Amino acid sequence: MNYIHSSTRELASTATARIITPMSKKNSTVKGAGSSTIIVNRKARHDFFIEDRIEAGIVLEGWEVKSLRAGRVQLVDSYVIIKDNEAWLLGALITPLPTVSTHYTPDAKRTRKLLLNRPELDKLIGAIERKGYTLLALSMYWKRGRCKVELGLAKGKQAHDKREADRDRDWQREKQRLLKHAN
Repeated sequence: MNYIHSSTRELASTATARIITPMSKKNSTVKGAGSSTIIVNRKARHDFFIEDRIEAGIVLEGWEVKSLRAGRVQLVDSYVIIKDNEAWLLGALITPLPTVSTHYTPDAKRTRKLLLNRPELDKLIGAIERKGYTLLALSMYWKRGRCKVELGLAKGKQAHDKREADRDRDWQREKQRLLKHAN
């Protein structure tokens, strides 16, 4: 095998390396940063104390999946209600792409069903009804090719709580700047 040129040998070794790599690893490098996050609801973290997080699946139509892949979604005014022992996402805006079929009129703010198992639903129902919590959509992301919604069990912040959080965040930034310049 000494008669094979070194560049050909390198080419052959890289070709087999590409075949051996797992699909998930290959896809994560193709995406760029490797992040599967679609959107994060930052306003929810500003207006509420998030006390618990739960992952839920979501029932989507085909045009909605394409819009999510294009990043055309907003969660700012979205919230979750529980009706007839089922969780529903309201107020999430998924803007349809212009390539949606001409004979179908999509509803961008339709109510979407969330997929949770019974113990999770029971826990959420108890917290919402007895303890006065609010259920919010915190983020949407891809997991194994399926869209997931991160729900947050939250209590509302008062105006003075928001000001205090802003003050703390500004102080942490200032502290980092001072430490950076001191070194």
